[in-house]
Amino acid sequence: MKNIIRILKLNIKGGNANPSPPIGPSLGSVGINIMEFCKKFNKKTNNKKYNNIILPVIIKIYNDKTFKFKIKKQSIKNKIFDILNIKKGSKEPKKIIIGEINLLDVKKIAKYKMSDLNCLKLSSAISMIIGTLKSLGINIKNNENKKNKT
Repeated sequence: MKNIIRILKLNIKGGNANPSPPIGPSLGSVGINIMEFCKKFNKKTNNKKYNNIILPVIIKIYNDKTFKFKIKKQSIKNKIFDILNIKKGSKEPKKIIIGEINLLDVKKIAKYKMSDLNCLKLSSAISMIIGTLKSLGINIKNNENKKNKT
């Protein structure tokens, strides 16, 4: 019977797994064939959908030195960075705002990431993303027409 001896969580660029850190040392320390993992991961992610996108990967390592891995969807933070074409968030998010994102984009991210999040409603996913945006120093602009209150 196979028992899980370790679970690793790594962030790997789609189609670009190689034995250098962090993959090599993480897998090598538990006796996993590093090149076998890299080949399998690259085969699954070597397409336009995953090309050069940093993907969270959960690797289950069993007592017989075999492994299984699950590729999750791109993190909310990295998805936001790609949409806004930025490299990092604000050093002082409450004081320094570094960008704006459309509410429509926030909804798209929520729908995209819904299966990985710990929520059942789209509104809850949107709230989680709004929290991430605030912590990065990014405002939300609402493009929907609103009536001004007078």
